[in-house]
Amino acid sequence: MSAGPLPDPPAGQLAGEVSGARHAPATARNRDAILAVLRGVLPSAGLVLELASGTGEHVRHFAAHLPGLIFQPSDPDPDARASIAAWCAGLANVRPPLALDAAAPDWVDDYAAPGADACVCINMVHISPWAATIGLFRGAARLLPADAPLILYGPYLEGGIDTAPSNLAFDQSLKARNPEWGLRHLDDIDRLAAANGFARTERLAMPANNLILIYRRRAA
Repeated sequence: MSAGPLPDPPAGQLAGEVSGARHAPATARNRDAILAVLRGVLPSAGLVLELASGTGEHVRHFAAHLPGLIFQPSDPDPDARASIAAWCAGLANVRPPLALDAAAPDWVDDYAAPGADACVCINMVHISPWAATIGLFRGAARLLPADAPLILYGPYLEGGIDTAPSNLAFDQSLKARNPEWGLRHLDDIDRLAAANGFARTERLAMPANNLILIYRRRAA
């Protein structure tokens, strides 16, 4: 367990200033807003599994400010895992990143721990095939105990609510890069969650037209 939180790198720090690390500019803009929500949702102690950890900047920020929790980052991309390891060096409450791919039907079998107390997934659902979201919920259903949270962050489409023009443009740009990507409809996420034993308990508006969605595992 960490003896105390390490300071975050400066908001404008470039990846090249941390050897082997990548830098996502949006992280510095949203990490504190996400952390504020996590403080009220995550347990005070336990293991938090993050799927699609990307650069590793989010998990470093969360682990540095929530030292009572153990964080298990993961990403299918080896360069991303190298970046995660670089950013999280020196944090004793962050485990080495795992090569987990939520789109793989058996990804839970590659997860060494017997379970998790919470799952976090930031900005994956729209930048991955729908199979990854299916796998995320199926795997979380195997890992999480009753009432444990699965926390999603990102932009979504909602019936009856006008989509911000910036999100519509983002959706089109994603689909141009990969036809299997794109913003997902919240109703589709809710149906998938229900099919895997989860119920959405919160929808929180976040900066830059993003949402945090909190799903909890229903008791069997």
